[in-house]
Amino acid sequence: MAQKYSSKINKIRTFALSLVFIGFFVMYLGVFARQSIILMTVFMLLGLLCIIASTVVYFWIGMLSTKAVQVVCPNCGKATKILGRVDMCMYCKEPLTLDPNLEGKEFDEKYNRKKMS
Repeated sequence: MAQKYSSKINKIRTFALSLVFIGFFVMYLGVFARQSIILMTVFMLLGLLCIIASTVVYFWIGMLSTKAVQVVCPNCGKATKILGRVDMCMYCKEPLTLDPNLEGKEFDEKYNRKKMS
C-alpha cells in the first residue's frame, strides 16, 4: 500500500489551517446554544482558543521555516526547504536528503527520529 507523503512544513501549515476551520465550526455551534448564555460562551471561547492556537502554530512554523535548509529539487528544479534528515519536495513530492548515508535508500519518515527501531 502506497503512503502519501508531503513536506513537513506543508503538513504543519495544513494542521494550522484546520484549527481555524475547527474554531469557526465550534463558534458556529455556539449560535445554536443561544438559550444558555453559559453554553454559548463556552463554545465561543473554545472556538477562539482554536483560532489562537492556529496563530501560534503559524508563527512557530514560520520561525522554523526560516531555519530550514533551502535546496533546489533535482526533479522539478524548484527551490524547496528541508526539515530534518529526510523530507519531500513541496512541489513534486520527490524524496530529499542531505545525509550522504541515506542516499539511494527507500524514503521513510522514521529517519528523522532520534532513535530508530
